[in-house]
Amino acid sequence: MAIYLTVIFGLMGAAIGSFINVCVDRIPAGKSLTGPPSHCDSCQRQLSFLDLFPILSYIFLRGRCRYCGARIPLQVLLVELGCGLWTALVFWQKGLSADFAVIAFFSLVFILIGLLDLKTRLVYGVIIWPAIGVALLAAAFILPQGIINSLEGSALGAGILLIPFLVTRGGGMGFGDVEIALLIGLLTGFYGVVVPILLGIILGGVVAIILLAFRIRGRKDAIPFGPFLSIAAIISMLWGVHIMNWWLKMFAF
Repeated sequence: MAIYLTVIFGLMGAAIGSFINVCVDRIPAGKSLTGPPSHCDSCQRQLSFLDLFPILSYIFLRGRCRYCGARIPLQVLLVELGCGLWTALVFWQKGLSADFAVIAFFSLVFILIGLLDLKTRLVYGVIIWPAIGVALLAAAFILPQGIINSLEGSALGAGILLIPFLVTRGGGMGFGDVEIALLIGLLTGFYGVVVPILLGIILGGVVAIILLAFRIRGRKDAIPFGPFLSIAAIISMLWGVHIMNWWLKMFAF
């Protein structure tokens, strides 16, 4: 039964990943998420039911539009596949529980936030603030640390990133990153918020060094921090305690 449910939730995650792709395309353009129906950006033909199966449609169509042959962005497949596999993994780890619901839901939210920031270098209030509202409800009724600890975590997380934002006057750190940290703190609590913040800084630093080393980006080119914070948050919601324990052992605390 567990295997069947894992597959089912994986497919549900992939389907939500397909919707996330729609959001990434339409939200920056100010388009409605409900209409018009999905269509090819090249020939404008409305996609049929068979064109909309997550993952499978991309594979069977070989990454091209059925009607005009235009290439479908690889992002479509990667997001659907990533959302499906991650949702399946979270269910496999947590089972049918409140923890699974919270981690799976907010993982998908962070994927959307990170992709939008990567594409536009913006954190959209239409996404982040409703997510913060849901996180407050989760903190009050579901999360084990309770609402007070969650509020303390959000204050600490936002405060850590607010300092460089104020020092650089938004030049090195955007206020959207502060908003993401606020959301992370609500979910992880006071004692857990440091892990995703530090992990995000490490991930961002490593990627920045690689991009500079291969001259993909210059020293003056801005690199959005939101995607790294989002990845760190997703990892920390599932393995944050283990990462913290490993760090403490490594530094002999």
